[in-house]
Amino acid sequence: MAANGAKGGFLDSYFSISARGSSVRQELLAGLTTFLAMVYSIIVVPNMLGAAGFEQGPVFVATCLIAAFGSLLMGLWAKLPMAIGCAISLTAFTAFSLVLGQGLSIPVALGAIFLMGVVFTLISITGVRQWILDNLPSGIAHGTGIGIGLFLLLIATNGVGMVIKNVGAGLPVQLGEVTSFPVVMTVLGLAAIFGLERRKVPGGILMVIIAISILGLIFDPNVTWQGFFAMPSLTGEKGSLVGSMDLLGALNPVVIPTVLALVMTAVFDATGTIRAVAGQAGLINERGHIISGGKALTADSVSSMVAGVVGGAPAAVYIESAAGTAAGGKTGLTAALVGVLFLLMIFLSPLSYLVPAYATAPALMYVGLLMLGNVTKLDFNDSVDALAGMLCAVFIVLTCNIVTGIMLGFVALVVGRLFAAEWKKLNVGTVIIAVALVVFYAGGWAI
Repeated sequence: MAANGAKGGFLDSYFSISARGSSVRQELLAGLTTFLAMVYSIIVVPNMLGAAGFEQGPVFVATCLIAAFGSLLMGLWAKLPMAIGCAISLTAFTAFSLVLGQGLSIPVALGAIFLMGVVFTLISITGVRQWILDNLPSGIAHGTGIGIGLFLLLIATNGVGMVIKNVGAGLPVQLGEVTSFPVVMTVLGLAAIFGLERRKVPGGILMVIIAISILGLIFDPNVTWQGFFAMPSLTGEKGSLVGSMDLLGALNPVVIPTVLALVMTAVFDATGTIRAVAGQAGLINERGHIISGGKALTADSVSSMVAGVVGGAPAAVYIESAAGTAAGGKTGLTAALVGVLFLLMIFLSPLSYLVPAYATAPALMYVGLLMLGNVTKLDFNDSVDALAGMLCAVFIVLTCNIVTGIMLGFVALVVGRLFAAEWKKLNVGTVIIAVALVVFYAGGWAI
């Protein structure tokens, strides 16, 4: 039911706010929550690309523009509460594999990103991505949600030093310094979210993020006031990256496999994320399809084309969008606000340093825990489907790669059906996807 005068107004009718059981206030709180959960990207992405020789100033502006464009497109056109930004995994691939690893020039790398966006968009608008979604078995669909939830927990806890890399013998991770300020704030923040959400306090997640950020500013010497306003520029000492992409260089036969690797990774990574976030927001219809799913799939692929033009990294729907849906976001107004806030950040970049990782970690952990609820949706009466989904979930977090988990889930499902003499339950689409993923990995193209 709408509130704060939303019912009957322009925003309500345009975004179907009342129809989806939300309110303008709830959508705005969700948008701000999503923004705060993913604003770290405008620091992380320029740092990674900077290590590969990109000028960080122009890349910072490009990162904001890509997130603004993608989120506004998702919000105003697809009308879904999913924010888009430069994908961290694909940013790392661009910096450390394309430029530093393969020695591609920055213009050629940007050309590869643009071509990836073009192919990605063609796959989206021709319905191939929708076909993939339609042929995503129930167990793997829910398993992807579980795996992404576990992945969020790992990302958040590692980001604050609660779980760290084990440099010695034994398992790859170990417990960090549990008495450190970031870890204490994270645990207390998560517990506070539990309580506030239990009491259904509007904006509880956002309140925790803001409160911890203020505590960090007071007690953490690493959180400092660095100003309010900074004049942006897309031109650095080496010139502008806008329009500098080298398409002919990217069409070199040596580079084409890299473009295809980017496309395959983006297709399954981003598609799995969209499905998981849509499920979290309750935006799956009775046929199991995402509401406005076709537009959602096209919005993130077009954003990657824009990334190549303005000099940034490939774009995708952010897992952190689930923080906003957990805060009540159900419509495109959530994503639209994220887009507007990223536009403002072009001029207010110093403010991004006031939200430390341990302020947003509780929100990400809370969302991750909620997404583990997908376990209850697995049908263990069909053990092959359910266990394939669980395998998918576990290997998403063990490999820190959504596509790897999906690939292993598909393989286990197909082979399991054959050994269970249940081949009649397989459809051609599922088998085709399984074979394509195996070939992708066997060929050594996986990122």
